[in-house]
Amino acid sequence: MKHSMEVTVDIVIFTIQEEVLRVLLVKRRIPPFVGQFAIPGGFVHEDEDLDQAALRQLREETGVSDVYLEQLYSFGQPNRDPRGRVVTVAYFALVSAVRQIKAGSDAAEAAWYPMNDLPPLAFDHATILNYALERLRNKLEYTTVGFQLLPEKFTLTELQEIYEAILGKRLDKRNFRRKMAVLKILKPLSEYRRGGQRPAQLYRFVAARFEKLKDKGILFPF
Repeated sequence: MKHSMEVTVDIVIFTIQEEVLRVLLVKRRIPPFVGQFAIPGGFVHEDEDLDQAALRQLREETGVSDVYLEQLYSFGQPNRDPRGRVVTVAYFALVSAVRQIKAGSDAAEAAWYPMNDLPPLAFDHATILNYALERLRNKLEYTTVGFQLLPEKFTLTELQEIYEAILGKRLDKRNFRRKMAVLKILKPLSEYRRGGQRPAQLYRFVAARFEKLKDKGILFPF
């Protein structure tokens, strides 16, 4: 007996607001789990590939487009969806908190929620989010993910706050700055940001230096 199987895509979008790591959630307007929060996503159409489906769902449900999405993992527990046998391919990305979001046709509302204070989630989306968070933290060691949430010019304090928000813990200021100085992946600028007790020097990320270190297998654990 032949059983059909559907494929969906789900998109985990992280941002950092007020030094807190947050994820974009939508409130479901259609069954199943009406009124519950979920990761943006939906079924893949027959005429589109997975990446196209992920970008379309994100645009339809949140109004967000033009973001880099990275495939995360596939989740296929037999009972994960009450509608039948559904396998989902999860994606994740980081976006600036200033991006405007709006609920689409399948969602009653879309908003950012702190990762450490999430509402009950539909389907197996809590499992997907935990996996995405683990992947994000691991990527801090070997990718430029920590710099994707910063402007072109930033202070060392702003950079440290990004790392702390993702890792969910405080880092020693002196140790963090010493490691960054040893890695030499930051270019000090002759510009300063005013505010606070004294002006803070601005820096720019040096991508070429980062790539050389990565090629040598040097990681960036904190």
